[in-house]
Amino acid sequence: MKKFIRFTIVFIFGFSILMPLTAFESLSNNVSGQVEFNIRFYDRRIYYAENDPILVQVTITNKTPSPFRFKLADERAFSIDFDIRTMTNRPLPEADILTRKRTHNSHIYFREMTIESGESFSFVEDLRDYVTLNQPGSFRVRARMYPELYRTISVSAPFSMLSNYLSLNLRPALIIGPDGIPLAMDIATGAALVKQQLPPDEVVSYMITARQQSQWERFFLYLDLEDMLKRDPLLRRRYQAENEEGRHKMAAEYRQNLMNSTVEGDISVIPTTFEIQRTVYNNTEGTVTVLKKFRNSSYTELRRYYYYLEKKDNFWIIVNYSVDSLGTEAND
Repeated sequence: MKKFIRFTIVFIFGFSILMPLTAFESLSNNVSGQVEFNIRFYDRRIYYAENDPILVQVTITNKTPSPFRFKLADERAFSIDFDIRTMTNRPLPEADILTRKRTHNSHIYFREMTIESGESFSFVEDLRDYVTLNQPGSFRVRARMYPELYRTISVSAPFSMLSNYLSLNLRPALIIGPDGIPLAMDIATGAALVKQQLPPDEVVSYMITARQQSQWERFFLYLDLEDMLKRDPLLRRRYQAENEEGRHKMAAEYRQNLMNSTVEGDISVIPTTFEIQRTVYNNTEGTVTVLKKFRNSSYTELRRYYYYLEKKDNFWIIVNYSVDSLGTEAND
C-alpha cells in the first residue's frame, strides 16, 4: 500500500512538470506567424525627458482558426516587458518601480484570458513604469509578452512574444517659468525662446505665422494666457476666486484648450492667408486689426480679428482679441 501511494505521488509530480512544457510547445506552434503582438503610441505627441506619461497601447490579435489563451497578471509587470535602446544599441536601465515589483515576495494574481479567432485584446501601459527615461535622445522601443507570466532570471525563460519596433524621441525637459508655466522652447535649437522688442503689428504677425507653421512654442511667446482666459466672465470669476496655484493651473488648462482648438472664437485656428489692415498704439496699449481668410472646398470664409496688446516689461504682449465674421466669397 505504501509503495502504491509513493508511486502515485511521483507520477502526479512528474506530470505537473511536463504539463507546462507541453503547453509552451503547443502555444509556440499556435502563435508562430498567426497571433500578432503589436504596440503603438496611445496618444502620440511631443515627449519630454521628465515625468509625464509615455503611454503605449499593446494589442494582441488572434488570426488563428482556434482560440488563443494566455495569462494576464493584474500587475502587468509580470505579463509584459519593454526593451528600450539608444541608437547605439545600449539598453536603458530598468525603472526602480519595476525592480521593486518583481523582487517583492508576494502572490501574482492573474486572469485566464481567451481571444477568439479574428478578435483582438488591448491595454495601455506607461513606459516610465518599466524603463528609466530621464535623458533626451532617440530610442527604439520593443515589447515582450509572457503568455505564461514573467519568470525571474533564475528560472528558465517561458515562451514569449516580441512586438514591432517604435521610434521614441525625447526632448530636453521643459524649463518652468516663474508663473509655473513651462517657458517657450525653440524646437530647432532646444533653447528657451527669448522675446524681442517688436512693434505690435510684428508681434501679431509673428504669432499668426507661428500658428501657420504649427510652432506652438513661438505661437505662445507673446500671449498672456491668464489675461486672455479672463475674456470669459465665468472663467474670470473662477480665476479671481482661485489661489496662486489654482490660477497657474487654469492658465495651463487654457493653453491646452487652445492647442486642442476647443476655445470659442479660437485664436489658434489656422488661416489660409492674413493681412494686417490697421495698427494703432500709444506708450502702453495697442490694437492691431487683421483680415484672415479661411479657404474651404467651395468658398472662402472672411473674418476680421482685433488683437489688443499691452506693453509689459518693455515687450508688447497680446492680452485679448475679438472676432467679426465678414461672410464668405467664392473660390476662384
